[in-house]
Amino acid sequence: MSVLAAIAVLAVLILVHELGHFIAARSQGIHVNRFSLGFGPIIWKYQGRETEYAVRAFPLGGFVGFPDDDPDSDIPPNDPNLLRNRPILDRAIVISAGVIANLIFAYFLLVAQVNLVGITQVNPQPGVVIQQLAPDVSSVASKAGIQPKDIILGANNREFGTSGKEIEDLREIIRNNAGKPIQLEIARGDQKLSLTVTPEAKQNGGSIGVQLSPNVKLERRRASNPVEALKIGASEFQRILNLTFQGFKQLITNFGETANQVAGPVKIVEIGASIAQNDTGSLFYFGALISINLAIINILPLPALDGGQLAFLLIEGLRGKPLPTRIQDGVMQTGLMLLLGLGIFLIVKETSQLEWVQRLFQ
Repeated sequence: MSVLAAIAVLAVLILVHELGHFIAARSQGIHVNRFSLGFGPIIWKYQGRETEYAVRAFPLGGFVGFPDDDPDSDIPPNDPNLLRNRPILDRAIVISAGVIANLIFAYFLLVAQVNLVGITQVNPQPGVVIQQLAPDVSSVASKAGIQPKDIILGANNREFGTSGKEIEDLREIIRNNAGKPIQLEIARGDQKLSLTVTPEAKQNGGSIGVQLSPNVKLERRRASNPVEALKIGASEFQRILNLTFQGFKQLITNFGETANQVAGPVKIVEIGASIAQNDTGSLFYFGALISINLAIINILPLPALDGGQLAFLLIEGLRGKPLPTRIQDGVMQTGLMLLLGLGIFLIVKETSQLEWVQRLFQ
């Protein structure tokens, strides 16, 4: 059920995106002959007065179809309500409406999260948490009696507070004391312990074979009234938007290091399923995060994306006439093939990394 919940969230976000295009077109009187959620074989369809509404087999996608280039359409080619015959501004509104819809929807998802469930707040606590030990039972930390989830409150009479520098301070002490005993003050549940550990010498200094994490307490706080929910939702929206832009910037400037972090639909569903299983309330937040990313990806000036079509409109505005159809079609088809190839690659790669798939080949 958690996987279905994650897929449902993605399907809703895609539906919102395509509804943005559809509503922007119909509100201007522009002809729309197809509205489809998903790709592939049709599972259900309804023929309206002008538009065919359909649900297809694969929900991770969708499209709004216009009769402009439909050979079976009986609308005259010079009809002023065909999309291609509309002024540039009208077409730009239709093309960008999907992105705008995703951003607006993301904001209201965050408002709903704040109002109904609450936003998780991170409250720093004193000390550093031993997140994980090296798998070797004879490691330095294991021999010293250190256990996962232990909280190191101090080292060599140096206390660790909540400044955010505790992890680096502890690492520095460990690096600078290779072969020398370090006295650790540890909290383990209700117990206070004093342990001695001697870091082993490594190339970059001392090491005790542990993975560290900040000691924080996560608390959920709901808005006290609708106005506060709107304000907190706006703040969270801005924060996620900034982090997303920073992530894309890092991906572009350090592509070699960050390429492996690019997630496809399988990974996104896996993450969403984990959230649905462990913390259903965070699905609002997950949906907002994906919706913002979907909007930013679509506005990039890449062929076959909304941003690519807007780039063609910009060129048309500068030239005073559109690029030749054969050039536009060639660029869009090439871009579509590249995006499909990337999508298939990510699906195959991420599916092969799923735990149950790996067990099949063991």
